[in-house]
Amino acid sequence: MVVTPWRQARPNLPESGCPFCPGGLEAPRPYRVAWIPNRWPGLPDGRHEVILHSPDHDSSFPALGVAGTARVIELWSARTAELGARTDVSYVFVFENRGRAVGATIDHPHSQILAFNLVPPIAQAELSQATCDLCGDPDDRLIVARHPAWLARVPWAPSWPYEVLIFPRRHVADLPTAGPGLRAGLAAILVDCLSRVERLLGAAVPYMLWVHQRPTTGQDWPAAHLHLHLAPLLRRPGTIRHLAAAELGAGVFFDPVDPQAAAAQLKTATGPS
Repeated sequence: MVVTPWRQARPNLPESGCPFCPGGLEAPRPYRVAWIPNRWPGLPDGRHEVILHSPDHDSSFPALGVAGTARVIELWSARTAELGARTDVSYVFVFENRGRAVGATIDHPHSQILAFNLVPPIAQAELSQATCDLCGDPDDRLIVARHPAWLARVPWAPSWPYEVLIFPRRHVADLPTAGPGLRAGLAAILVDCLSRVERLLGAAVPYMLWVHQRPTTGQDWPAAHLHLHLAPLLRRPGTIRHLAAAELGAGVFFDPVDPQAAAAQLKTATGPS
């Protein structure tokens, strides 16, 4: 747990103008993509950053398209390398909370980066596996999308009904070592998956997105296989899937959608949104 009482004072959906739009408090100059320090950081010493995806207040990854999304991913990679080189950083965690239902306090498209001084517990649990769960033959019943260098599938035991794992077909440890070509492929499959989610669950669907990658400790992490978790908050159009006492108190998740059915629905969610 990290105690951050100063974050209580951060603005909640400010009405006096968006601070992330060009000319706003946090973005006084024009930009295409940008990173800024978080004014109300969850971690001290410049280890919490905000990534601004676009000057367009109403944009999204599908609206940005592959080229615009690739610019964001390139900045994620650059900041991962920069922050990961610090001696007080062990893990660079990239994430996006999209939509008011998930608790986003500013609507402008943005993601965030936390540079932890330790490996977070969930990432540590994934990395502690003796072998890489993402290498090997995938279960076709869980596949959502296939791209030349990337796959997207529903986890065999998802925490969220329409959760999707996005990962490179070959074993790549992190965003910086992926290289620009593979990162461009990530942009394409991320836009594809989010477009499918929007077609299935509705436009502007709230979601969480996070990146798991190799720690920056300099040690060998053989199970580190770069991947993204995409977790829409809805269990069907217009209905939020809430985590409640059983999930939070017992650690047992009750999924109202069969994972194979979720994969099939997302797989067939093609065409205009």
